[in-house]
Amino acid sequence: MRLVLASASPRRAEILRNAGIPFEVRAALIDESPREGELPSDYVQRLALEKARAIADENAGNGSQQSGVATIYIGADTTVVIDGEMLGKPESEEDARRMLRLLSGRAHEVRTGVALVRRPAAWEKIVEEITRVTFAKLADHEIESYVASGEPFGKAGGYAVQGIAGRYVTRIEGCHFNVVGLPLARLYALLREAGWNA
Repeated sequence: MRLVLASASPRRAEILRNAGIPFEVRAALIDESPREGELPSDYVQRLALEKARAIADENAGNGSQQSGVATIYIGADTTVVIDGEMLGKPESEEDARRMLRLLSGRAHEVRTGVALVRRPAAWEKIVEEITRVTFAKLADHEIESYVASGEPFGKAGGYAVQGIAGRYVTRIEGCHFNVVGLPLARLYALLREAGWNA
C-alpha cells in the first residue's frame, strides 16, 4: 500500500520520516482562502480534504494509480486561532509583528485538519486536532529579532515551535507534533483504520 503526502511542507515530511513511515510527496496546489464566515474547524478540515482529493484525482486522471495497488493520500492544513481570528502565514514583516504581538503573553489554539483518502476504494475520513499553546510575554526587541530571523514566514501564526520560537513557548496542552503541523499519533491511528500496516 502506498502513502502519498499531499503537501509541500518540509516539516510534515520530516515528522513522517522520523516516525519511520514510508511515503511519497505530491504537493497539492489549491486556493487556501477562507470562505466568508467559515469557522476555523471547518476551514482546516475542508482544506485537508481538498488537498488529499486533488492529488488522488490527479493520479486517477493521468493513469499513475498503479494497477491493484491501494493508495492513501494524506492531506493536512494548520491554522492558529486567537480571539476567534485565524492566523495564517504572515504576508509581510508587519503582519508577522502583528501576529506575534497578539500571541505574546497569551494562550492560543493550533488547529490541524487531517484527511485520508484511500483509492481505488472510495474511503475518506477527516479529523481535527486541537492543541493549546501558551506564549511568554515578548519584548519589542524579541519580536524584532525574531521577525529579522525570517523564521515566521511560511508558518501559520508566524512562528515555528521547533525553531527559535520554542524559547517563547511556556506550555503546550495536547499534541506537540500538531503544533509543528501534523498530529502524528492521531495520523497513525487513522492510517491503521484505513488498512495501512507498518
